[in-house]
Amino acid sequence: MRKIGLLSDTHGYLDPSVFQYFQDCDEVWHAGDIGSVEIIEQLSKFKPLKAVFGNIDDQAVRQLCPEHQQFQCEQVDVWITHIGGYPGRYSSLVSRELKANPPALFIAGHSHIVKVQYDKNLKLLHLNPGAVGKQGWHTVRTLMRFEINGDRIENLELIELGKR
Repeated sequence: MRKIGLLSDTHGYLDPSVFQYFQDCDEVWHAGDIGSVEIIEQLSKFKPLKAVFGNIDDQAVRQLCPEHQQFQCEQVDVWITHIGGYPGRYSSLVSRELKANPPALFIAGHSHIVKVQYDKNLKLLHLNPGAVGKQGWHTVRTLMRFEINGDRIENLELIELGKR
């Protein structure tokens, strides 16, 4: 079993409470718009990090993080990207690949809108943790925690950090 801390859209601001909420996690996953190399360094020193770059990230961040991360966690195929859309409205950049090789778990950021949605057609779970940073139009900063136990995604929690 792996405990995962999931966040997105820090936009250069990492709330110190993230470390408390992710204390018991085995890994941290970041779905893009990181905002600075310093955030990558802080999270990497804290826990093993899987992160993708987003549309606001500069070349320094892009050199450290790929646009997409596809990997196995336990027995779950995972794909993390920043601009991915959601069931029924996937981005054109990922739609074809999703249909050809759907993962069990598809994670995207970008919208600043929390989403937990099951795609019945592709048989995948879509997660968007919202935005944990202070920039953007969201009103509440959010992140997620969950567990991957074998081939199951369990105990998903949405955590609100307060007003932007």
